[in-house]
Amino acid sequence: MTSDAAPRTRTETDSLGSLEIPVDAYWGIHTARALENFGISRRPISVYRDLVVALAMVKQASARANKEIGALPAEKADLIDRAAQEVIEGRFHDQFIVGVIQGGAGTSTNMNANEVITNIALELAGREKGDYAFLSPIDHTNRSQSTNDVYPTAIKVGLGLDLQSLLDELDLLRRSFLAKAQEFHGVLKVGRTQLQDAVPMTLGQEFHGFATTLGEDHRRLTENAYLLYEVNMGATAIGTGITTHPAYGPAVLRHLRDISGLDLDLATDLVESTSDTGAFMSFSSSLKRNAIKLSKICNDLRLLSSGPQAGLGEINLPARQAGSSIMPGKVNPVIPEAVNQVAFAVAGADLTVTMAVEGGQLQLNAFEPIIAHSIFQSITWMRRAMHTLRVNCVDGITANRERLGAMVGSSVGVVTALTPFIGYAASAALAKTALLTGRNIADLVVEADLMSRDEVEKQLSPARLSGLETVTAAIPVLQAAEDVVAVEDLLRDDV
Repeated sequence: MTSDAAPRTRTETDSLGSLEIPVDAYWGIHTARALENFGISRRPISVYRDLVVALAMVKQASARANKEIGALPAEKADLIDRAAQEVIEGRFHDQFIVGVIQGGAGTSTNMNANEVITNIALELAGREKGDYAFLSPIDHTNRSQSTNDVYPTAIKVGLGLDLQSLLDELDLLRRSFLAKAQEFHGVLKVGRTQLQDAVPMTLGQEFHGFATTLGEDHRRLTENAYLLYEVNMGATAIGTGITTHPAYGPAVLRHLRDISGLDLDLATDLVESTSDTGAFMSFSSSLKRNAIKLSKICNDLRLLSSGPQAGLGEINLPARQAGSSIMPGKVNPVIPEAVNQVAFAVAGADLTVTMAVEGGQLQLNAFEPIIAHSIFQSITWMRRAMHTLRVNCVDGITANRERLGAMVGSSVGVVTALTPFIGYAASAALAKTALLTGRNIADLVVEADLMSRDEVEKQLSPARLSGLETVTAAIPVLQAAEDVVAVEDLLRDDV
């Protein structure tokens, strides 16, 4: 038998009127209105776990501060504290349902947090959800606060929490490249500048360079994160601290530092801090730097693995999936390609953040929701991209050692190592002959009686060619013009 009974609801009222709220919902009327108004992204704020956790941390710190300064009765403050802890521990995140894109400078997000934490607290007190006469989302959970200090502070705390997981993944990727650098330590290859053959190096040196650049980005991200740690709690609406006790700001900062574990500080000018979002722009820029440099590494991996027959073919990337619906056996570098696309998205998100920062007016920036969404998405995608690049690509890279050796052996670039001993002009003549004949540079040098076989082999050893072993002495360079002419004549005869 089918029941025609309507879903059970509770009635909630605000200054605009009344709405029916599902009886099981922990959110309330302010969240319901946001759902009606902002069905744009179809992505709730709960997709960013650390933002939800940070909102709960701010509410918990505020409850403790309000209790400490006597702005809230201990019973009510403790209920809010306990409810916020439930959210911090990962429960009720599905109740944070307002869209990531919203008008109102984040008011809907703040009200969603106020309502959910309040209704959790009401249940902890043995009361019905919606019993706001006993505990109010605005009068109690939002006491001494405004969206304009809660929301930017929560974004900063959430980014601080989220960043740590990104840094951990970045370091793992750096270590993966270091491991490959050690594995390829003695594998000689031809270096390239402007896509043209240059002097020799080792494949290990190339991969060590990748690791080093990722380590530099780890430091830049860490440095820029500290710009986020200046918060404006106690500023309320525009930075004047209206409706807030003077002791609240220092108290809430102390509790929030303790709860979050972040080295937060209170802004010295709350009016400026409430309107200025420059710290988000700087942090977003450092994310873009990391993304673009990672994308460049992926470009190099795709080039080095190109082929496998008609390309460079120096390294092999793990085969992850069939590469074509028409060409049997084709395998594409899909993992680096995916990371490239993440980098493009991060660069676009950085431009969005820049425009949103510029768009702020007077005492408030109304566009912090898109700032938050852009940066949280960049961190999330970057972390996942680094993970898949490490696990599904870098860890499984192998070197085509025979091909690399053959390319070095036939490369005219090795003659550069001999210029301190035979001079530039003779080296140029040798290079030209080697290109025309395809002969080995070492053989040509010995035949021209410029160096002995032992001397040539010593200078063209992998350690010397890659710079791992420095040259300590040089054979006198050919200086006389007639000597150079003689060499060129000999090589011309050979051709």
